[in-house]
Amino acid sequence: MHDITDLERRGVPGVFVASAVFDEAAAIQGEALGFHPAALFVEHPIQDRTDEEMAAIADGAVSALVQKLTAS
Repeated sequence: MHDITDLERRGVPGVFVASAVFDEAAAIQGEALGFHPAALFVEHPIQDRTDEEMAAIADGAVSALVQKLTAS
C-alpha cells in the first residue's frame, strides 16, 4: 500500500492488487495513509497455487486491472 501511494503521488498511475482476504485491511491502511488507490482484489488464497492456477487468476484479472488503470 505504501508503494502504490508513493507512485501515485509521484504521478505514476497504478492499481493495488491483493487477494480478497485483505480488502478490509487495505481500507484501514488507506484511512491511515489518507489515500485510497485504485484496488483490485483477486481470489484467496494465493499461496500453494500451481503455476497454471496463478496464470488463470492473472488472466481473469487483466480486464479489470486495465479498466481501473485507465479510468479517469
